[in-house]
Amino acid sequence: MAYTEADLTTIRTARLRGTRTVSFADRSVTYANDAEMRQVEQDIINALATVSTTRRSKQILAVAGKGF
Repeated sequence: MAYTEADLTTIRTARLRGTRTVSFADRSVTYANDAEMRQVEQDIINALATVSTTRRSKQILAVAGKGF
């Protein structure tokens, strides 16, 4: 599953509020305990880190001339 920053925010907010049921897009998940939620949060962080490191950086080539 491709995670987003919104998913990370959602799970962090739920953990801070003490809520075990979290809704992601079109589905709802009820976690057994905080340790399980913490593991999912870490999985999301790792997935987002992997995506951000595999993106190619944008390169710009500047060309100059005399103008004649």
